[in-house]
Amino acid sequence: MFVINVVAFVLYAYDKHKAVYELWRTPEALLITLAACGGAYGAGMAMLLFRHKTKHLLFTITVPICFIIWMAIWIFMVLSL
Repeated sequence: MFVINVVAFVLYAYDKHKAVYELWRTPEALLITLAACGGAYGAGMAMLLFRHKTKHLLFTITVPICFIIWMAIWIFMVLSL
């Protein structure tokens, strides 16, 4: 979990850097997929810190929902031990 969140954070930051300099961008599908596969915390932190993708409804809804789902999964796993 830690690694995918770091990867998501770095990729969102890198995409913001590329957006500022109008370079080739990371596909939005990849950014959303990272959040859905467990990197929602890192993606959300990068969105807030770098103010990246915060005006896109897809990201402002999907990333928090992915975070909530992953937290529910984590809590279920911890409580079932």
